[in-house]
Amino acid sequence: MTRRPPRSPAAHCLPGGLSVPSGDRAALTRRESLGLLALLLQAPHTLAASSEARILAVRVWPAADYTRVTLESDRPLAAKHFLVDSPHRLVIDVDGLTLSPGLRELIGKVKADDPYIAGVRVGQNTPTVVRIVLDLKQPAAPQVFTLAPVAAYKHRLVLDLHPSTEVDPLAALAQAQPPAATAARRAEDAASAVNDALGELIQKIERPAPPALPPTAATKPPTPASAPAVATAPRPAPESKPGTPASMDSLIVIALDPGHGGEDPGAIGPTGLREKDVVLAVGLKLRERLQANPNIRVLMTRDADFFVPLQERVRKARRVQADLFVSIHADAFFTPQARGASVFVLSDGAATSAAARWMANKENAADLVGGVNVGAATKDAQVLRALLDMSTTAQIKDSLKLGGEVLGQIGKIGRLHKPRVEQAGFAVLKAPDIPSILVETAFISNPEEEKKLRDPNYQDQLVDALASGIAKYFAKNPPMARKRSTTL
Repeated sequence: MTRRPPRSPAAHCLPGGLSVPSGDRAALTRRESLGLLALLLQAPHTLAASSEARILAVRVWPAADYTRVTLESDRPLAAKHFLVDSPHRLVIDVDGLTLSPGLRELIGKVKADDPYIAGVRVGQNTPTVVRIVLDLKQPAAPQVFTLAPVAAYKHRLVLDLHPSTEVDPLAALAQAQPPAATAARRAEDAASAVNDALGELIQKIERPAPPALPPTAATKPPTPASAPAVATAPRPAPESKPGTPASMDSLIVIALDPGHGGEDPGAIGPTGLREKDVVLAVGLKLRERLQANPNIRVLMTRDADFFVPLQERVRKARRVQADLFVSIHADAFFTPQARGASVFVLSDGAATSAAARWMANKENAADLVGGVNVGAATKDAQVLRALLDMSTTAQIKDSLKLGGEVLGQIGKIGRLHKPRVEQAGFAVLKAPDIPSILVETAFISNPEEEKKLRDPNYQDQLVDALASGIAKYFAKNPPMARKRSTTL
């Protein structure tokens, strides 16, 4: 009979293969119970910590139109806000947040030249609420809203500071002076006061005149041989003595619309060139070129790096009763092989091609990326849909004429993606009473064309082509008379 070895005391297994004698099991059980109780007591704090949002980035976009502050986080943020007077302050309480180095960066993001914000203070108001106080330089009409993740962004809390009293863009245009020109150009302008606005446009935009001697009673400025003859002046030049204000009715107003901006970078080239930057550079150069003519005023839908919703771009142009609207972009596609410039106008039906429809859908999505307050924009969206219904065949016909002239000039300096003007439902072209075009200057996604777009010399060529196309359009289609109430 085989004898069994004596039983060892019962063992209690622990993780990792360790064991303890059964006699110590009671003590271990007590310790486990205490540890479990400690974990349960810590659970609310652990859950609270896990529910807190983490700030990924803070951004500030100052502009004369409005200043935007964006807090980007990995989770949605809930916020309440209120205004305080004497001095003016905006107070925002953000729930589910604690102070972090990323949030404190907001203090250093505000610059001294910000038109609306004088300073920022951030503090922990309650254990789960961060209070942000914006000291304001002027009364403001704030909009505070959230945006769901889109494109490269996570959740965003947006603070928009608009002026409490909206600036009249027509009055601003009337008060603005054209960029400083050379003394010779100023002398020529004075001598050309007897010319009509269109004659000035052709002489100064299509082919800038050479320096002229100061005018005398016996001298008249020469007319370039290449300038088309105009039998009837569509709009008389202002008849006024030096220093006398002229009516806005006598001026040509052109709306330039550099696409994207601010939170919306637009397309990005292979080496990082951003669409919003290059089209703004081209737009500012084109404004300077056009406003060398004293009979022209240019409205920029944006003149700095900030975001403008699509319907606001249309509204700005309509408020100044612009004679035409030119939206400037830089194209992108899935493959780097796509290249060439394009010009688009609004379609009253289906797009003229699948590519045109795809491009319109892409550009119309700018509001999603740039960030629009849906609640505030609902009424504007309804107006925009009504505008589309009002868009006339005549407006589209005039837009096709303008697009054809501009496309012809751009084709002289580079390759065209399509040899004709295309049509699609671009939201930014829906002003029913303004000839409107959207110019895709090149494919920024193409390495060679990205390099050209970065080149200031090529940008100048683009400006020359756009200005010449505008001049040729006006030569054949004089702007209709306008009744603008503001005077210079």
